[in-house]
Amino acid sequence: MSLRQALPPRTAASRLVVVIRGERAEDYVPVVDTMVEAGVRSFELTLTTPGTLAALPGIVGRYAETADIGIGTVTRPGDVDAAADGGAHYVVTPVSDLAVVDRALERGIAIVPGGLTPTELFSTWDRGVAAVKVFPAGQVGPGYLKDLRGPFPDLSAIPSGGVDLESARAWLAAGAAAVSVGGPLLGDAMRGGDLGALAQRARRFAEVCAGSGTE
Repeated sequence: MSLRQALPPRTAASRLVVVIRGERAEDYVPVVDTMVEAGVRSFELTLTTPGTLAALPGIVGRYAETADIGIGTVTRPGDVDAAADGGAHYVVTPVSDLAVVDRALERGIAIVPGGLTPTELFSTWDRGVAAVKVFPAGQVGPGYLKDLRGPFPDLSAIPSGGVDLESARAWLAAGAAAVSVGGPLLGDAMRGGDLGALAQRARRFAEVCAGSGTE
């Protein structure tokens, strides 16, 4: 096994990655501004949002002192190169593609590859990635991570897909390194929704994931 990557420090400390998917990259900044002010420190901008790579350098620069910016929905080695060249702090995949993983390792950018089965998750974890993404997490639940920890006691996992506030608590209690959250936090914010309501949700998620939220 190669040397183990590490998650970016703000992502590791906050234990929360917010996945942002929308119709255009121009909508990122007001949404991210709101969540940064509410305490969120890591964002996964998705390649399914048109214009993401073009907007990446400016967004990385805007939040250089406050947040980690990752690129998600990475499925090809070329996506890794584009993300790294744009200054992304990490990349995330929906699948266990070893060519993509190896390119990230070569480029020295942290990668969180997706998978669901033990074979998929271990195939990338064993290569030395920062963490693996359990996806779609809503189909298995937090008990799945406890089962995985039997054969893979050092596995660093981030559940993604269907994670809401209560399941975030449960996944973190089960030992998840962080949780990846989309719709339950974002709501309609990328479609012109209430940014005040977004701030309230973001603050609550940030508190719970940092361990300061009350029951």
